[in-house]
Amino acid sequence: MLNYTKNTIVRDLSWLAFNARVLQEANDPANHIHDRLRFLGIFSNNLDEFFRVRVAALNRMVLLGKEAKMHMEANPDKILKKIQQTVISQQEEFDRTFSGIIRELARKGVEIKNEKQLSKKQKDFVKEYFEAKVRTQVIPLMIETIPHMPFLRDKSIYLACVLGNSKSSMLQRYALIEIPTKVLPRFVTLPTEDGSTDIILMEDIIRYNLPGLFAPFGFDRFMGYIIKVTRDAELDIDNDVNTNIMAELEKGLKNRKKGRATRFVYDRMIDPTLLNYLTRRLGLTRKDNLIPGGRTHNFKDFIDFPAGVFKDIAPRPQPFVHPLLKQPCRILDVLQKRDVMLHFPYHSFDSVIDLLREAAIDPNVQSIKITCYRLAKNSKIVNALINAVRNGKEVTVVLELRARFDEEANLRWKEYLEEEGAKVILGKHDMKVHAKICVIKKKEFNRVKQYGFVSTGNFNENTAAYYGDHCLLTTNKNIISDINRVFDHLEYPLKKGGGLHLCKTLPVSPNTMRSSFMALIDKEIRQNKKKKNGEIIIKLNSLVDKLLIEKLYAAAKAGIDIKMVIRGVCCAYPEQKVFKNHMKAISIIDDNLEHARVFIFHNAGKPQVFISSADWMVRNLDHRVEVACPIFDTGIQQELIDIMHIQLAENVKGRKLDNEQSNEYVERGDREPEVRSQVAIYKYLRNKKYTD
Repeated sequence: MLNYTKNTIVRDLSWLAFNARVLQEANDPANHIHDRLRFLGIFSNNLDEFFRVRVAALNRMVLLGKEAKMHMEANPDKILKKIQQTVISQQEEFDRTFSGIIRELARKGVEIKNEKQLSKKQKDFVKEYFEAKVRTQVIPLMIETIPHMPFLRDKSIYLACVLGNSKSSMLQRYALIEIPTKVLPRFVTLPTEDGSTDIILMEDIIRYNLPGLFAPFGFDRFMGYIIKVTRDAELDIDNDVNTNIMAELEKGLKNRKKGRATRFVYDRMIDPTLLNYLTRRLGLTRKDNLIPGGRTHNFKDFIDFPAGVFKDIAPRPQPFVHPLLKQPCRILDVLQKRDVMLHFPYHSFDSVIDLLREAAIDPNVQSIKITCYRLAKNSKIVNALINAVRNGKEVTVVLELRARFDEEANLRWKEYLEEEGAKVILGKHDMKVHAKICVIKKKEFNRVKQYGFVSTGNFNENTAAYYGDHCLLTTNKNIISDINRVFDHLEYPLKKGGGLHLCKTLPVSPNTMRSSFMALIDKEIRQNKKKKNGEIIIKLNSLVDKLLIEKLYAAAKAGIDIKMVIRGVCCAYPEQKVFKNHMKAISIIDDNLEHARVFIFHNAGKPQVFISSADWMVRNLDHRVEVACPIFDTGIQQELIDIMHIQLAENVKGRKLDNEQSNEYVERGDREPEVRSQVAIYKYLRNKKYTD
């Protein structure tokens, strides 16, 4: 049973329940085996980040003691124990799932072979491959002869070796080899003679060639076991207004690489004396999340398992251009007539790039301002902005340097943009800028026209191909005015009379977002007393904020139907007698990542609809710059309502979020049609007709 604290589920235990849903997808035989391997990779990558961030934070809370209990989790030590128990159980399920997938791969003629299963031809290939590409990339560390234990890097895996001599029991040594997956592929295809496909992992290529590495030193027995360390990833940014954010960030990145170990994962077949030696030299104890696992680790690499070995992968539905924005057209002219809502990944992200490209070359456009949180590796967004600079436009980019795990990339983007002449603002010194906004200013015939867009997700063409998000393109003056106020606040934080509190239309964090949504819930409660038809529909990644959860409880007690789609953490528990089934929540885990935040209030039959970049979490509501955007166009309102109703009807990939977060699939009645919402939304949008 999950732990409860003042009517809410502990956040970290709810997160583990979410990751269990990802593991369910890896276990689902209805999914293609390539997708199942991908979900194993996602599960593993999620867990790595969880230990780097959340477990690290809990460890610091334990060290803080009573002070932490005043401001953070009440029982961090108990939570850590529960996390370790849950993770070990999930790891066992993970290993069973992977073993089953390996067997199924073999039935399909695809085998992942280890160093002991090679044919004569494959052995020769592995030797040649090692000599040609691997040998110069590996440097064994003889750890017993080194005074200080070498630093084991986060995100890397190591082959921990026991070296021995059959003639002398005295000659036994330990060594570590970092697997060079940053410069070489993890998966290598082996030659075969019967048309089947054999794949070997890089660590097994190295295992096979251990004699060539160590035999010259008198060893003739070699055993190798994969180990992995996960480290504290938190950046401690000084909040002093005079702090040089760049210097502090670079310092934090260096500290991250030296962060304290929060998890040690090892092959459960490891030699016991080697395990004891490693944990002692690394300064680890049983409290440090020592997790036994299988022979293979760093499953995040399986996200990129070679798809070419499968001949039966169905092509993914391709994003299509919104019918109103098909090229050739002038998008700015379209927006002058009406708002347009893009729904990713169903609609093509190219329309956002086309809009910026058009603004870059339009002689009447004077300026572009945009926030950037996570950018694609070869960002077309940045290319369009650079072209705008070269065409004489004033370009201002608010770049968030503290986007977790993208900090180094954003440092490089800062330098590049500034070199090209763009104005780069590093956000606020004391909070992240997570809002996804843009405004384009155009002057034509002495009249200033402004165009803007607000998104629930990043301006990143790569993630837009599989993240479910919404992006409103608009010329609404009230929305644009508030977007400008946000940019004004970010550009000139000390300006007298400025500030986010001046926003009149957009609920913004950290000022008015929570209070605005609480007021909307209160309004729904008041109206429901009269007409008894209240309804609130909410879609979030995470529902954690206790004040808003309590307000939702109050609405459910008042008879309002609360319907929620929560992909990840859900700290609310909906099954209470006083609710009388008025609160229900599901989670959808499918091919696309559900990332949008949507809020729909019935409002006595006159719906109030919002999209946002912000989850209902303390960090988003109190410690970030975020915006929520009302949707005024009734057609777009209905579009979002229809999409949410499709998701609420999900009965293929939906799980009920009950009090225990047991992850049971949504049941489908005998006469109830099958609804896989991501497929249904694609069809809905593909068939939607628009009139000019």
